[in-house]
Amino acid sequence: MTEDGHDEGDHADGDDGGHAHDPEREEFHHDPVGHAEVRAGMTVGELADEYGDAGVGAATLHEAVDIYADMLGDEVTNFVGLAGAMVPTGMRRIVADLIRDGHVDALVTTGANLTHDAIEAIGGKHHHGRSEHPDMTEREHDETLRAEGVDRIYNVYLPQEHFALFESHLRDRVFPPLAQQESVSIADLCAELGRANAEVNDEEDIAEGPGIAAAAWENDVPIYCPAVQDSVLGIQAWIYSQTSGLTLDALGDMTGLNDLAHEADSSGALVVGGGVPKNFVLQTMLVAPDAYDYAVQLTMDPPHTGGLSGATLDEARSWGKLEPAARNVSVYADATITLPLLVAAARERIGE
Repeated sequence: MTEDGHDEGDHADGDDGGHAHDPEREEFHHDPVGHAEVRAGMTVGELADEYGDAGVGAATLHEAVDIYADMLGDEVTNFVGLAGAMVPTGMRRIVADLIRDGHVDALVTTGANLTHDAIEAIGGKHHHGRSEHPDMTEREHDETLRAEGVDRIYNVYLPQEHFALFESHLRDRVFPPLAQQESVSIADLCAELGRANAEVNDEEDIAEGPGIAAAAWENDVPIYCPAVQDSVLGIQAWIYSQTSGLTLDALGDMTGLNDLAHEADSSGALVVGGGVPKNFVLQTMLVAPDAYDYAVQLTMDPPHTGGLSGATLDEARSWGKLEPAARNVSVYADATITLPLLVAAARERIGE
């Protein structure tokens, strides 16, 4: 007991030692971390809500759902950057459905994703494999796959005959009408690819859907592929150009994409992976009167290396690519895990 009759542990102001109301502790808002509850039968949206009580990556994914749901629900012009091996790893239908449901106004992707998308559209399939063999070194495993005519993307296999099928598809269905024109943009190439994919998919009644490029063509959504040369699609376009009039205009896409950004009253960016698609989506706002109001990034690349792919969206704000008051978040995790969760929870949030 003290001389005034109080226990030494008592505090007359009842404020937990005075720290709870200390004006110097600006970051302390009595918002304790909760413990996520999971139960049988809960929806993806309910799980995302539980993430909001937790910390670290769970909290950022919850914030991403909040932002992306507003991007889908408001009158927002949505730009999507799609890098990485998202098609061969099974994310194809998610993106195609977003396009069909009006949630993508422009897609920027890689020639690789377009190549694998077309392979599925015309009858090829990717297969579950493994990243290593228990009885071989990794090198021996890949040498065996090479001898058997199988290409590996981590734990996904693709028989090389599917590339031969794709190359015939390009020469027979895609390139000839483009070669009749003086010059075509890469977006025109992507549209023609989507048309041909849809046509073959329907003619041959292929079980797998026509895919991303076909959905974009059917819904007048432009696809931009600024590094198309860096893919089988680009290699085949170059080979075909050697004996035909096929000419791609690399700058031809800039007008349509920049006009879309210029005319947007409100704009959002969903950036899956990094590289050229990420930069092409974000740099568009450098020539627009405004910048992005919303942005969500899904990546595994860390920001501390200084590379573009892991750079935070807050860093993009310093370049004028995001509005000062933009709502944005970067989620650092495997996009094959986070993209389905993000899209499913956001769709649930807006009642789809």
